[in-house]
Amino acid sequence: MPTDLTSRLAAPTAGAPAAPARAPLAPDADRVLPSLAELEAAAALVHAAMPPTPQYRWPLVERRTGVETWVKHENHTPAGAFKVRGGIVYFDALARQEPPVGGVVTATRGNHGQSVGLAARRHGIPAIVVVPHGNSREKNAAMRAQGVELVEAGDDFQASIEVADAIARERGWHRLPSFHRLLVAGVASYALELFRGVAAAGSALDTVYVPIGMGSGACAVLAARDALGLDTAVVGVVSAHAPAYGRSLASGRLESHPVTTRLADGMACRTPVAEALAGLAGDAAAGRRGLDRVVEVTDAEVAAAMRALWVDTHNAAEGAGAAAMAALLQEREREPALVAGRRAAVVLCGGNVDGEVLAAVLGGSDGAPPAGA
Repeated sequence: MPTDLTSRLAAPTAGAPAAPARAPLAPDADRVLPSLAELEAAAALVHAAMPPTPQYRWPLVERRTGVETWVKHENHTPAGAFKVRGGIVYFDALARQEPPVGGVVTATRGNHGQSVGLAARRHGIPAIVVVPHGNSREKNAAMRAQGVELVEAGDDFQASIEVADAIARERGWHRLPSFHRLLVAGVASYALELFRGVAAAGSALDTVYVPIGMGSGACAVLAARDALGLDTAVVGVVSAHAPAYGRSLASGRLESHPVTTRLADGMACRTPVAEALAGLAGDAAAGRRGLDRVVEVTDAEVAAAMRALWVDTHNAAEGAGAAAMAALLQEREREPALVAGRRAAVVLCGGNVDGEVLAAVLGGSDGAPPAGA
């Protein structure tokens, strides 16, 4: 099977409806992150399958943050999170492979798996998703509803990755990664929507806060910013209880770190992806800016942000989905000079939170109930 999926995007799928006219999503070997042509081609695929999500200014949010604040509502996608965009683009390319793949295997804490399920079902490709023990019950149910075969194995996400690798070898199926250039290109469609939507309102963003799980969301915002030639600062947000990406970026080398977050499961990464780190870090010599800074947020801060978003917008945010708001509120309190007078956006990357967890948080809890509760 050819390994260069991106080179296949320009070819039509036999018997499938014609995709909208677009430029081929061909990789630029000189770029770590996708180019504007790649992003536009990916966005055409995404918008043929789902409408853009909104970005709103909420008066109560702005009263709380003290600055003009745009909330990008990726909790409004067909899978309740931003990941679905990457799945649409990746599977469009995968479905064109000759010979066709027998199936796909991946690992996830939930949103990536729902994306895989939705896209795999559209193309009639069998999919196995591996999740760790104690994973969100409602995310598991949503993945099964999309038609995936769900395998619960491993004590954390990294262990589930190892199980997914083994299953892919045993079955000879395609191993779908958690980070890939095609996933970044698809996800970046939300960043294009955000930047262009704010521009259409006569504004330009000074700062975007975006959570980091495996890195596709933050890399997508960087790719869109750079492709559009903007000067916006991009702030990566990691869980203080899963700080591997932040620590790796600070040290300049890949570092693993134990994961103890009970609330931000979408950010529960023990070992970063090297390619994602390269995209996030930037390269001054190559003219790539990368992230401006990284903010660590605690489960308590995430819980407070979940409550704030519910009260101010009546939108449910999962832990990772509230992390960007948590970072903005933290910086307003601790580093007001970084926030004052600046036009900000926070990415509400997903709303897939278990009902009992949301109820506990709204009731004042600072974290998810213990496993098995």
